Amino acid sequence: MQKTEDKKHVFHVLCPCCKSILWIDPVTQEVIQFEKKGSKKKESLEELLLKEKKRQGEFERKFEATAELEKQRWKRAEEKFKKGLTEVKEED
Repeated sequence: MQKTEDKKHVFHVLCPCCKSILWIDPVTQEVIQFEKKGSKKKESLEELLLKEKKRQGEFERKFEATAELEKQRWKRAEEKFKKGLTEVKEED
């Protein structure tokens, strides 16, 4: 351990990721000590299941919307193809 007068020169840094406090020696640039802070709130199993069902429902909704858009694109392409065929037949 360091002397108390040496502790005056130690830097306190808050980690932006885990919110821990780090004590850093300016001379050696090493972490001398750390204190964990801000641990995540633990969720219950019911909350996790509810969140997963909501996420899955959102995924299914997006999938169905994408499938519907694809059907519409095919329908428009088919209409354009038929229109092109009729125009070609009229030219003959």
